[in-house]
Amino acid sequence: MHKYKLNTMNASLPLSIKLLLILLLQTISFSAFAASTNDGETMDLTGHTIGFLSIGIFIFAYALVMAEEFTHLRKSKPVILAAGIIWAMIGYIYASNGLTHAAEVAVRHNLLEYAELMLFLLVAMTYINAMDERSVFEALRSWLVRKGFSFHQLFWITGVLAFFISPVADNLTTALLMCAVVMAVGGTNNKFILIGCINIVVAANAGGAFSPFGDITTLMVWQKGIETSLGTVDFWAFFALFIPSLVNWLIPAALMHFAIPKENPTGASDNIRMKRGAKRIVILFLFTIVTAVSFHNFFYLPPVIGMLTGLGYLQVFGYYLKKTAYKDHHGKVDDPEHEGQFGTPVAFDVFNKIARAEWDTLLFFYGVVLCVGGLGFIGYLSLVSQAMYIDWGVTEANISVGILSAIVDNIPVMFAVLTMMPDMSMGQWLLVTLTAGVGGSLLSIGSAAGVALMGQARGKYTFFGHLKWAPAIALGYAASIMTHLWINSHLF
Repeated sequence: MHKYKLNTMNASLPLSIKLLLILLLQTISFSAFAASTNDGETMDLTGHTIGFLSIGIFIFAYALVMAEEFTHLRKSKPVILAAGIIWAMIGYIYASNGLTHAAEVAVRHNLLEYAELMLFLLVAMTYINAMDERSVFEALRSWLVRKGFSFHQLFWITGVLAFFISPVADNLTTALLMCAVVMAVGGTNNKFILIGCINIVVAANAGGAFSPFGDITTLMVWQKGIETSLGTVDFWAFFALFIPSLVNWLIPAALMHFAIPKENPTGASDNIRMKRGAKRIVILFLFTIVTAVSFHNFFYLPPVIGMLTGLGYLQVFGYYLKKTAYKDHHGKVDDPEHEGQFGTPVAFDVFNKIARAEWDTLLFFYGVVLCVGGLGFIGYLSLVSQAMYIDWGVTEANISVGILSAIVDNIPVMFAVLTMMPDMSMGQWLLVTLTAGVGGSLLSIGSAAGVALMGQARGKYTFFGHLKWAPAIALGYAASIMTHLWINSHLF
């Protein structure tokens, strides 16, 4: 039996600039760490020209992503092009050696990974757009303004909500929701929107780290059923990370507090009414989250199946809104926007909401997944495993996992660790779960929440805007690790 599946799972591994320096500065026998199969169906290209070219192309593409604020080149464009070039080179070298199907199997596996991520994001974005169209966030903004909350109070309100909602939902969905609120309340105050979005990303990532449902990486570790000398890393084990996660968010939040504008939100304080069906759409969104969690927890199906089922909820309800949009039980038009225009339909087309999704973000994820998948398939997994978990040491490696996840998404990083499956204690498995979950907050491109908010708050929440607060976030990252090593020392 060919080991294509093992090697294509390895294809999700990222390769950071730091690892490139390791490749250049250390003399390592590439063949010692080559990915191989029993009958030679894969090739080690880590020392091949194609391997080095792929690394260079990936780094150049990511540099363009980081420079989006200045070049105005959409972040999806360079990574999509880089992905195509990398896999074309892989396909060429494999075809030249008579291995015509190995690369195909690998890229199909990566494509499946992307499809699950893209469809999950698409449903979440569609619900966000539907709630926005029904004036949910405008009504919330109006309520917050009428309550007289200052920007300082709003900063902490959205941060607390992000931290405590993400363990129940997930960090990406929570970040999208809270960002919509911050943008609605912040108005034209870009400084508050920037700091508010950074706070949301850090809080959502931290909150998702202590719950199996809060982040895909924690979900992966939980579903793996890892056995340690202290027992299985089960559902309740993750809650030992609550205090470290809280520390991770509170320290940078406390520092950012002093940079928040000392003023109140501006804009009309009118009592904005939500459109008909708004509350029911919010409830359907909550049901969608419950459905996704239930499908995975009880039926062992991918969460994206539950999310797509939830999209069906919205589609059916959208049909109901469209058919009953003319009048209410008293014969009057029930939408305040069309009051006095009896007989004018208030159309609700769910496909318009899908079309308004942040496609640049969705296609960016395609490029990233395919790029890092290609680098992994080339054969760098064993090299990374040797360098990190044997040469560096377990604790140092797990801390480095968080730093790596700041450069590329934490999902492929955690795939790497779970595929390598190092022999670690309960405390070490929780440590790598913590670092992979919160390390992505160090850079805006390090987590799905950060990337999604860069698209949602385009021009206001940017890579370099986030980078200015990286030292404060790094301080929280280091403090959370020290807290875990201290309060959970009995788990090591």
